[in-house]
Amino acid sequence: MPNQYEKLVEQQARLKQKIEREDFKLRQSKYYESRQARKVRSRRLIQKGALLEKYFQADNLSVEQTEDLLKIFADYVNANKPDKYKKDSPKD
Repeated sequence: MPNQYEKLVEQQARLKQKIEREDFKLRQSKYYESRQARKVRSRRLIQKGALLEKYFQADNLSVEQTEDLLKIFADYVNANKPDKYKKDSPKD
C-alpha cells in the first residue's frame, strides 16, 4: 500500500512539473506574439510618420505643431476620403 501511495505522489509531482512547463510555454508564446504585434505596429507608425514628414514637409515641426497641422486638415480629409480608405469598407 505505501508503495502505491509513493507512486501516486511521484505521479502528482511529475504532473505538476508538466503543468508548470506547459504554463511557461504558453506565457512565452503570448509574450512572443505581443512582442511581434508591437514590432509590426512600431514599423507601421514609423513608416506613416516618415510619409507625414515627406508630404507635409513637417520634419522641422514639433510634435505639438504637427498635431495642430493635422487638426486643421482632419475634418476635410476625413470628409473627402475615398470609400476604399474608410475604416468600415471591405478590403480589396
